[in-house]
Amino acid sequence: MFKKGAIACVFLMSVLVSYAADQKFTGTITDTMCGKDHKPMKVTPEDRCVRECVKAGAKYALYDGKEVYVLSDQKLPEKYAAQKVTVTGTLDAKTKTIKVASIQPSK
Repeated sequence: MFKKGAIACVFLMSVLVSYAADQKFTGTITDTMCGKDHKPMKVTPEDRCVRECVKAGAKYALYDGKEVYVLSDQKLPEKYAAQKVTVTGTLDAKTKTIKVASIQPSK
């Protein structure tokens, strides 16, 4: 009996973890090629650099001042390239990917 209860408990916990509440992440929309620094690419303005890097195969990302997180949604961030935003979503810490629920301009 205990074994079945323990298995059910582990299953329930894994389901709850997979439905973790959305978090808010504030930072600048960037790309995975340049990350936090666009100067070496010598493409200005920075929003143009971000878009060109994505066209060349990089992914849209969020730089929060410390880390660069890949964004699951690769269409919505385009209009916010090089802008400060708040991304709402869930973080997969293992892959450093934010599953995007929404993106809003930030002050």
